[in-house]
Amino acid sequence: MHRRKVGDTMTTPSEPGGGRLDPSLTAIMSERRQLINLAYRLLGSLADAEDVVQETYARWYAMSRQQQEAIESPGAWLTKVASRICLDLLGSARVRRESYMGEWIPEPLPDRTEWISGRPGGAMVDPADRVTLDESVNMAFLVVLESMTPAERVAFILHDVFRYSFAEVADIVGRTPAACRQLASSARRRIRAAQAPATPASRQARIVRDFKQAWEAKDIDALIGLLDPDATAIADGGGLAAAVLRPVDGGEQIARYLVDIAGKAPDLTILERTVNGQTGLVAQQDGVTVVVMAFEVAGDRIKHLWAVRNPDKLRPWTTG
Repeated sequence: MHRRKVGDTMTTPSEPGGGRLDPSLTAIMSERRQLINLAYRLLGSLADAEDVVQETYARWYAMSRQQQEAIESPGAWLTKVASRICLDLLGSARVRRESYMGEWIPEPLPDRTEWISGRPGGAMVDPADRVTLDESVNMAFLVVLESMTPAERVAFILHDVFRYSFAEVADIVGRTPAACRQLASSARRRIRAAQAPATPASRQARIVRDFKQAWEAKDIDALIGLLDPDATAIADGGGLAAAVLRPVDGGEQIARYLVDIAGKAPDLTILERTVNGQTGLVAQQDGVTVVVMAFEVAGDRIKHLWAVRNPDKLRPWTTG
């Protein structure tokens, strides 16, 4: 995925009548989606990403018109500020998550055709606010990013995903280009060590579909057959929804846990949906999304299962 680099210039279209648009307004129109995409990948939270973008623009508007006009590339300035805010947040997030109730999972994202805002009436979100779904937002990838140091994560995302040069990354991170190259290299090693070999999308979709049917049928043997013997399931309730507080290890243990859940919630409706760009499942009660599941498939079996129950992370999935 290629994005315009920090050093690129921003053109300012003319207004009717020969006037020129306010460059700050042009920056908002041109850069908001880029910043949301960047901040979500850096933070794993759409809510936090939105806050970062809001704070970035607040800092832009806090400057005088003269200060704004002195900035050669508003896009580069916005990217630098947003990245630095994210870097600070990543440092504090580690402290916050030590007191988080249970396991923390990145916020799951729906397919763009189902993206719904949390605003009254369920109005569709403006396309500029959506996150582009690609391999850099699948759940397994985001989970590995969580294991990185803040500097590793920022250097890797800016260089490998958004294609900024190490000189540009260095200016944002406040380290030398050589140090940023080492940070990104270390991040790549973490990615390679943690991720399973890529599974074709059609095969993953078939396995998740079979998993859905087995879960609906409460078929423990079928579930065990679809789960890797060493599979791990992680749930995130955030203290706001019931969820197991520690990972469940082992295919048989996960299968029994899922059947137990299905038995306690007979009115659960399970739907096949796109979760962070891959086939996943959504569980609803009375039309309300209560669980979003993402999967990592290795070969023909499910290796990892992530279940998000925290209602604060399910805002884009709500229906009103």
